[in-house]
This record gives sequence, C-alpha cells and structure tokens, in this order.
Amino acid sequence: MNLPIGIAEKLLLLQNTEKIPASKLQHSSIDTMLENGILEQQILGRSKKLIFLRSPERLDDYLRNHFGISNLLEYILVLKNEVALRSDFIAIASDSKLRNVRTFKGFLVNCFSPLQATLNNEPIIINPAEGSFQFIYDFETFTIPAEVTLVGIENPENFRHIYKQKYLFQNINPLFVCRYPQNQSKDLIKWLQSVPNPYLHFGDFDFAGIGIYLNEYKKYLGKKANFFVPDNTKILLQNYGNKALYANQSENFVKEKINETKLNDLIQWIHELKMGLEQEIFILKYT
Repeated sequence: MNLPIGIAEKLLLLQNTEKIPASKLQHSSIDTMLENGILEQQILGRSKKLIFLRSPERLDDYLRNHFGISNLLEYILVLKNEVALRSDFIAIASDSKLRNVRTFKGFLVNCFSPLQATLNNEPIIINPAEGSFQFIYDFETFTIPAEVTLVGIENPENFRHIYKQKYLFQNINPLFVCRYPQNQSKDLIKWLQSVPNPYLHFGDFDFAGIGIYLNEYKKYLGKKANFFVPDNTKILLQNYGNKALYANQSENFVKEKINETKLNDLIQWIHELKMGLEQEIFILKYT
C-alpha cells in the first residue's frame, strides 16, 4: 500500500507539532498508526477529536519500515514533481510504480535526405535508412531549420513508404512526422505548437480525415497549418473513391468556415462525387 500525498502532507504538519481534526485524517494508514500508538488522539467534547504526534522519531521509523519512506518531505516533493522519474520513486519509497509515469513519450520522424537538427543543444542528423524511422524522445529540445516544412502523415503505410511519394513534395524541404503511439499522444501537437515551421497535414481525403485535421491540428496550429491536397486528387477521387466512406461519414460532418481554398475544393469534390479517398492510393504514384 502506498501513502497518499494528501495524508503525507498532513503527517508532515503533525511532525511540525500541529494538531489536526480526526475528520481530516480518515485513511486506513491513519487507523493503523493510531492502533500502534504512533499517533495519538485528544478528545474535545463529545464529538471532536484532534490527532497529534508525540514522537516524530517513531513516525520516521514507522514510515521507513512500512512504506520505505526515509524522508517525508522529499517523498511529498517528488510526488508533486510532474517530471519525476521512476528512479526517483525508488529513492524515496523503494517503489518504481509509486505513481503512473509516462516512460515512453515523443514521436517518429522520417525524411528523404539528411536533415540537420538540434537535440538537447547538440547537433544531430536526421537520416533514417529506408524501412526505418528515427524516434524523437526529448522533443522539448528538438529544433529544425526554418526552411523545413513539417508534413504530418496519419497512416502508417504512407509514413513507411515516403520514398514512393517523393513526387508529391518536389517543391518543399519536408520532414515527415507521425504520432506515436498512433492517436494516443499529444506530444507531437505540443512540439508543433512550439516551432515556427509551417505544417502540412497529409491524411485521408474523406470527412473523417478532414475532421482529424480540423479538430486535432488546425484548432491548435491556426494559420501555419494547411491540409495537403495534391494536384491529381480529384481525378483519383473520381477513379478510386469509396462511396461507403461518404455514406458513413457525411451525416456527422459539420462544415465550418474554413479559410483554406484547396480544402474547400476537396470538400466540394467529396460532396459532388459522393465518395471519399484513402491516402494510401498516393503510394502507387498515379498521374
């Protein structure tokens, strides 16, 4: 059993000779400490009870033996530290699982050719071999040149086969980014918000894909974000579109005012043809 931080804070007050109403110290660990004489009660009137501590040393021994806590103040400070590591929890309470901690954060990056960047104030080269990606863990310190355009890819297959889609990005210097785990992390959007580089969203060409872009990217990135609509999209939508995507999604799509000409054109084509298109089609390089 772990000692809740609220109880720990009140025990620290008791160590500083304060007395606390019993009604504010209701926990099974407190009951056990009272039974063992670590804590004591002072009865005031018929219903009011105060809990106090006569021997701070006995409490220290009890916390060390039953909870592995060697320093109550450090225990509280580490629990309040949002960036504390599991190793910190072992040091203060001999328990790496004292609090849920995200041990895996960050996002994937990929590119066509070597790209210089900075990570933890050190220069690095982004240059994954085909069939592999680089993972950015300390994304808070990750910076890239201003001339790079960030291209967010939603579907894993497109992210894997960027070389087969190189023809789509001849006019920009792209760094491809992908959320990881897919759809479960806010790390990528946090990083995108922190850098000035423009962002292109490459997702499915249907109302679900547009909804992801508007609600999860455009909403937070504003004017620097645009939905990527390749020049041959309407032809591919007409030839390889899926009517079921339109039928299943059209009722739930609410068109809001969008200040993007190409995206508005795409929405018009989807309504006109009554079809949606999945982005994997661009891997095949239809022209």
